Order: sequence, then C-alpha cells, then structure tokens
Amino acid sequence: MDKVRTRYAPSPTGRMHVGNLRSALYEFLIAKHAGGDFMLRIEDTDQERFVEGAVDIIYRTLETAGLAHDEGPDKDGGYGPYVQSERMKTGIYMKYAKELVEKGEAYYCFCDKERLLSLRTEVVEGKEIMLYDKHCLGLSKEEVEEKLAAGVPFVIRQNIPNEGTTTFHDELYGDITVENAELDDMILIKSDGYPTYNFANVVDDHTMNITHVVRGNEYLSSAPKYQRLYDAFGWESPVYIHLPLITDENHKKLSKRSGHSSFEDLLEQGFLPEAVVNYIALLGWSPEENREIFTLDELIAEFDYRRISKSPAVFDYTKLKWMNGEYLKAMDPDRFYELAEPYLRAVIHKELDFKKIAAMVQTRIEIFPDIADHVDFFEELPEYDAAMYTHKKMKTTAETSLAVLTDLLPLLEAQDDYSNDALYALLSGYVAEKGVKNGYVMWPVRTAVSGKQMTPGGATELMELLGKEESLARIRAGIAKLSK
Repeated sequence: MDKVRTRYAPSPTGRMHVGNLRSALYEFLIAKHAGGDFMLRIEDTDQERFVEGAVDIIYRTLETAGLAHDEGPDKDGGYGPYVQSERMKTGIYMKYAKELVEKGEAYYCFCDKERLLSLRTEVVEGKEIMLYDKHCLGLSKEEVEEKLAAGVPFVIRQNIPNEGTTTFHDELYGDITVENAELDDMILIKSDGYPTYNFANVVDDHTMNITHVVRGNEYLSSAPKYQRLYDAFGWESPVYIHLPLITDENHKKLSKRSGHSSFEDLLEQGFLPEAVVNYIALLGWSPEENREIFTLDELIAEFDYRRISKSPAVFDYTKLKWMNGEYLKAMDPDRFYELAEPYLRAVIHKELDFKKIAAMVQTRIEIFPDIADHVDFFEELPEYDAAMYTHKKMKTTAETSLAVLTDLLPLLEAQDDYSNDALYALLSGYVAEKGVKNGYVMWPVRTAVSGKQMTPGGATELMELLGKEESLARIRAGIAKLSK
C-alpha cells in the first residue's frame, strides 16, 4: 500500500464535538503510527449550516489538542485546494458526476418539489426518508439535453440497481453486504450546483490519495453507496474504520445539552487539553497493557486501530475528572501555579503567598474550578457550626477546644515569628506540656482559623499564610463562638 494518508474533514458548524475530536485523534494516530501524513480538509458544501468563526475553532482545537496536520488550507502538500467550496470552483465534482452519467452510473433528475413530495417514504433509523422512483432515469438523451438547454433545474442522482447486493469491508465489522433494493438513488450534485457531502467525500478522498477513512458508525448505512461510487469509477476503496458511538452515563447519545460534549466546553470547565486527549483516546480503544495514562507520543507508539471496540463507549465525566487530577498531580509545580493563579485570585482578593497556596491544593483537586472550595476561607472566615470542634478521633469536644484556644491565645499573641516552623514548634511545645496527642490541639486551631472540616494545609501552615493579625482575630472569634 502507498504511504498512509488520513484526513480530518470537519464541517464548520460550531464547536468540535467529542466524537469529532476522537475521529481526528484516531486519524492522526493511525497516520503517525505508520509514519504517514495527516491532512485537514474543510467540508463546507452545506452552506445552510455554516457558522461564522467555526473554521477558526477547528484550527484552534487541533492546535490545542496537539494534532498538527501535515497538509491543509494553510499547508499545501500538492493536493489542494483543501476547502470544498474552493474545490468546487475547479469543476471537479461536476466533472466526475458527468463521468458517472456517461457510464450509466448516474442520471439527471428534473423532478420538481411537488412531485418529490408525492413519492412514498420509509422510516429508517427514526427518520422519514423519501424513496426516489427512478422516474427521470427513463428520459432519453435528447429529452435530457432539451431540458438542460431550457435551463430546467436539475440534480444528478446515483443510479443504484434494484436487484443484487453490494458488499464493503470494514476493519472492525468485517464484510457487510446489503440488498441494493434497500439503497436509495442518492443525490450527488444538488440543484445549486454544490456536491452533496457523500459525493464530495468520495471524490476528495480518492483525488487526495487518502488511504484510511475513519468515521462514526452512524455512517455504516451510507457506506454501501460510497462503495458503489468507488466501484463505478473503478477506484480502489480506502480502508474503512467505523467507530463506536459515544454515549453519556445513561447510555444515550452524547448531546450538547450534557454540557461537556465539545472540547471547548471541557477546557472552559478547567480540564487540561492533554488529559482530555488521553481520555478520548480510550473511548473505544484499549491498549495492550493495562494502563490509562498516555502522552500523545506514547499514544502514537501504541495505537493499533485493530484494538478499537465495536461496543458503544461511555463518556464517564467522573473518570475524566480523575484522569485530569492525575495530570495535575504530576504537573511541574511552576506550570501548575501559572495555570492555577487566575482561579486563586478569582477567590482571594488579598495579597497572600499564592505560590504556597497553589502547592497546597495541587494534589487535592481534579479540575481547576475545584480550587475555590479549597481556598475560599483565606478570603473570609465562613460561618460554621461550633459542633465542628467535636471530633471523636481527635478526642476533642467544644469544652476541650475552648480550653485549648484560651490557653494558646496569649502564647500566640506573644509570638512574633509566624513562620510555619516557628508556629509548629510553639504548638508542639504546648502538646508536650499537656501530655496530649497532636490532633487534640491542632484540630481546634485549624477549625478556628479556617471554619472548615477539610483544608489544603495544617493549622500552622494556614496561620503562616493568614499572618498574625488575621490568625489571632479568627482564634478570638472561635473562642467567642465556643463561649456562647
């Protein structure tokens, strides 16, 4: 086989859905694993669905995900143009459609809307499909030329025989055979002169020398029509790989309403691009080794498309959060701080040592927005219940906590060095003097200065960050609360 060439061919209709990103990722991995080329082609023949700015989203998403294309509208590799509307201006689609007409594999159809509405319909996969009755196939060559000369609007339809079968091969599903009677004469060229998505796809894939076509298995039902086009032209078919559906946790198709169906949705929710790409790689594919964390280079080395499953893949948001947390834990502390700082400053408006706070939360969060719940007490002591001072494991009660805080207050007032080490030495000395366990003292102090059951650091670490004045004010507030 020639050098492996894959293509990602999105329509510019908005944000990139997780399913589309997975297709792009798998196409990228297949090409790079084999030392081949990954191409970007923009399929904008459906002008009604075109969204302004969507092409920029495609470029931005691929760049952020690390999926660098070798060819595309911005990188000519000799197979351009790489935008279908520009390719259309070359006349390529009409040329190939007319070639099929000459071969008897396609025909002009002049039926108006009224006649088409009168034809019978069939429900296929929940959609009502109109079945064309080949009415215009019976027109003589002279009748066709007469109508064309008169400017009668037309489409060009694929001519699929009513008898026999069509077989195509998919790498995951094997050989699939369908009755030709089940296939409709799909439109190849629309009345506005634009090719349909299906026809342009086949022509472009062939003329751009694409060797592997990766797409969702919702296209399995269209594959026989594609196969008939390849056979009609006498072209070699590409390797087909139809991917399993991605569902939500309720096993329903992942929809925009889920709030995490697009790559940009996930980035806005505080996920790391590399964690999202890693997770999406595992939505339908499993490596040989029992592992889950992969860099993009490791995915390239490991990826074998024959290990893609046919079963639907469940997008587990909780699992993605866990994976993102693993990436955060392993991240270089300086990079983590750089990314976390905006989230910290959104919650804490006083000047504290943000780098130390970032280090405290790095191993405790799964996504960046989690930071707020861990650090909001630095900005302001929250309202909390005095019952929090009672802790069975620490053997503390409201009464013991009041005694500890009352004892410590003058010691802390006299203390000038509010570094973590100095404060810890002070509290440890009190613990030794009283002959109690550490938690007996640290729990009430931490509760008083944070007002929370869970904090990213210990009592003395928090006091160091808060400073002497704020720490003492909070301890006095704790004593007042316990004295009621």
